Amino acid sequence: MTIKVGLFGFGRTGSVVAGEIIRDSECELEWVIRQTPSHHNEYASNLLGFDHLEGKIIHFKEVDFDQFFKENPVDVIIDFSSSSAVSEYASVVKHGCKIVSAISNYEKNDFEQLEMLSQQTAVLYSPNITVGINFLMEASKLLQKIAPHADIEIIEEHFRGKKDVSGTALRIAEQLGLDKNEHVNSIRVGGIVGKHEVVFGLPNQTIRIIHESHNRAAFGQGAIYAAKWILGKEQGLYSMEEALSLMMTQSNSPQKEPIAIR
Repeated sequence: MTIKVGLFGFGRTGSVVAGEIIRDSECELEWVIRQTPSHHNEYASNLLGFDHLEGKIIHFKEVDFDQFFKENPVDVIIDFSSSSAVSEYASVVKHGCKIVSAISNYEKNDFEQLEMLSQQTAVLYSPNITVGINFLMEASKLLQKIAPHADIEIIEEHFRGKKDVSGTALRIAEQLGLDKNEHVNSIRVGGIVGKHEVVFGLPNQTIRIIHESHNRAAFGQGAIYAAKWILGKEQGLYSMEEALSLMMTQSNSPQKEPIAIR
């Protein structure tokens, strides 16, 4: 069965994600909603070098969303746009659509609205939807249990134009129970797509867990994985960690407490 996908966002990352959706034989990009009027009524497939029509681009100000979703149904919406976009697709739950949100930084009110939508449909939220970064988070939580007395710092590096602190780094800090203002360090240089490093400092050794995205296609591949996974889920708010079934810190058999490294 082909999965019908609607995409919010066609910027630096969204356009690459669109290309990955188009390439996936199990998906069909039905439409793209974007904030700017550029390329309105054109097709993402043509702009990305494909020779068929797929993913009509629509400026959000031209849309009556409730009517649009009724006439242009999709199985899942993938959101790579902005925090406020959740208001634009709030009515989509009436039509049985699932949601994959990859917004890096949510405003409080917008995230509360996303949580409300999860009471009516399945919503997967991840500020960094790559497979690797979610492995990094799970590995870091495990290492923190093994070395609870280690000093921990989080370093995030991105392209010069990125203004906000990485939402992924903030989530890592939250997962590790760290004060984000004290333990998250940001670097903005050149054209770095995204690099996250968790540094564990011990008296006689340093352990570094690093994930680096070399191409934004990694976000598209992660979003497609999430979209396929969430189709079979009931309403609720899910994470990428759940989608990947990373059970590194759990076991069905009883275990002794790990010996802490000092």
